[in-house]
Amino acid sequence: MNPYVLTTLLSSLGLGTTLTFASSHWLLAWMGLEINTLAIIPLMAQHHHPRAVEATTKYFLIQATAAAVILFAGTANAWATGEWSMANMSDPVATTMVLAALSLKVGLAPMHFWMPEVLQGLDLLTGLVLSTWQKLAPFALIIQTSQAFDPLLLTALGLTSTLIGGWGGLNQTQLRKVLAYSSIAHMGWMVIILQYAPHLTFLALLMYILMTSAAFLTLKLSYATKIGTLATTWSKTPLLTATAALVFLSLGGLPPLTGFMPKWLILQELAKQGLPFTATIMALAALISLYFYLRLCYSMTLIISPNTAASTTPWRTQTTQVSTPLALFTVMALGLLPITPAVTALLI
Repeated sequence: MNPYVLTTLLSSLGLGTTLTFASSHWLLAWMGLEINTLAIIPLMAQHHHPRAVEATTKYFLIQATAAAVILFAGTANAWATGEWSMANMSDPVATTMVLAALSLKVGLAPMHFWMPEVLQGLDLLTGLVLSTWQKLAPFALIIQTSQAFDPLLLTALGLTSTLIGGWGGLNQTQLRKVLAYSSIAHMGWMVIILQYAPHLTFLALLMYILMTSAAFLTLKLSYATKIGTLATTWSKTPLLTATAALVFLSLGGLPPLTGFMPKWLILQELAKQGLPFTATIMALAALISLYFYLRLCYSMTLIISPNTAASTTPWRTQTTQVSTPLALFTVMALGLLPITPAVTALLI
C-alpha cells in the first residue's frame, strides 16, 4: 500500500477513536465510530484475496448496522428527553438499543457471530488492529453510559460472552479463530464488572490489549496461522516458542503471569459485592478458556511435527520483520503481576 495512503488511513483511525473518546454528544460519537469503520475497511481489503474481501464486506455490514442503531437510539433519546447528551439516557428503549448496538460493535455474545469469521479472513497485523484498537471507541461509549444500563442485562451479557468464548474456542484449529473467541471471553470479563468497578473494566481492557498484541505479533513473526504449524516453531525459534507459550498462558489468566491480575481483581470485587455464584461461574468459564490455551502450548512445546511437506518450508534465514514491539509487549504480557498493588492504587 502507498505509504501516504497508509498514513492517512492510520491517522483517520486515530482521529475516529479520539473523537469518540472526547464526545459527550451522540452525533459526535456516531461520527467518530463511522470514521473508525471507514478507515479500517481499505486496510482489511488491501490484499484483494476473496476471503479478505468477504471478511471486509461482513465487517462493513455489521458495523454499519450497529452505527445506524446507535444513531436511531440517540435520536429516540433526544426526542424523549430533549437533549443529545450521553449523560441523560432516561429512555429505557433507547438505552437497550444502544447497549445492543455497542455489543454488536465489540463482539459480545450473543452478537458475536461475525467476529471469528471476519478475523479468519484477515492477515495477522490487520487482525491485531481489529482485536485491539477497534474495541477502544465502543468500549469508551459503554463505560460512559454504563450507569443507564440494566445491571441484570450487563451480568447476563458478561456471563454469556465468557462461556461462549470458552466453548467456542475448544474445537478450533485456526489460530485467528482461537484468538477471536479469546477476545469474546475477555469482553465478557470487562462487561461483568462494569457496573461495580469501571476502573477494573479499564484495567482488564488494557491488559487484554497488551497480551493480544504479544500473541498476534508472535504468530506473525513465526508465520503461524494453524495449530499444526505451531509444532514446527520450536526447531526454528526455541526462545520465541517458550515466550509464546507463556503469553498464551497469560491470556488464560494463569498466575504468576500478567493475565492473572485483572481476573483476580474482578473475582475479588464480585465477591465483595455479594455475588459469589457469579464469581464461581466466571472462574469456571476461565478454566474452559485455559484449556484451549493449554492445547496451543502443548502443540508448540510437546509435539514434534510428523512431516512438514504440506506446509511452507521454514528456511533458516534471518527474518526482516521488526521484533522490538514484540519484545516490549511480551515483557509486559508476562511480568506485570508484581505491580498489582501500585496499579490498583493508581486506578482507585
